[in-house]
Amino acid sequence: MLVSVIVPAYNQAKTIRKDILNIYDSMVSTNYDFEIIVVDDGSTDETFKRVKSIEKEGLKATRYLRNMGKGYAVKHGMKMSKGDLVAFIDSGMDINANGISMIIEHMKWYDADIVVGSKRHPASKVLYPPIRKLYSFGVQMLVKLLFRIKIRDTQTGLKVFKRKVLEDVLPRLTVKKFAFDIELIAVADYLGYKRIFEAPVEITKDFRSKSVFQGFLFFDPYVRSFFYDMLGVFYRMYILKYYANENRKNWIKD
Repeated sequence: MLVSVIVPAYNQAKTIRKDILNIYDSMVSTNYDFEIIVVDDGSTDETFKRVKSIEKEGLKATRYLRNMGKGYAVKHGMKMSKGDLVAFIDSGMDINANGISMIIEHMKWYDADIVVGSKRHPASKVLYPPIRKLYSFGVQMLVKLLFRIKIRDTQTGLKVFKRKVLEDVLPRLTVKKFAFDIELIAVADYLGYKRIFEAPVEITKDFRSKSVFQGFLFFDPYVRSFFYDMLGVFYRMYILKYYANENRKNWIKD
């Protein structure tokens, strides 16, 4: 079985080399055949140069000049991938790369269509203050209300998919930035891929260092854009029926 790992990166020159080597070592420990695809999302620093300096079998790097957003980068990498399972993990050294082997094992245990890393899994190790937990709970409730998805965290940057799921879902996706993860999971669920499970993650980023208002409701421009994108997914799914097979001719080609 071949596992593809997509790593989107934007201006991560300081950490990208260590990121990739950690991911590589983690994949070697799984004994699966694997490829790592790093997608430079229009970085203005030396991110791509640092990646190209790493000489490891199975490591591929691609780039484009304009910053398009994480969703676009992940989708671009997924289109290049050849794996039976396709994972993606954020760069930046926040998420412990050993979590990749954990989510792959969860795929086997549950015969899952999708496994998502979850900050809210009981076994996860995350420095997570009450205000962020409240925000996460609010997002979970809204996602459950809008899309009837039962998982507790859609936004952690570690996920793995069966190839068949991506082949069915990717051509329908439109979100390039903020709510890409939700669109990907919601459309998969909408198409009948219901075996979606959570796995624990270890995140070193200290969420407690953030301001009380940063990331909370509409005080943060990112959060506003995220909610607008999420409502757009709802509108396309239930009002326009955009994601339905019958609407294939209108899917955006990119």
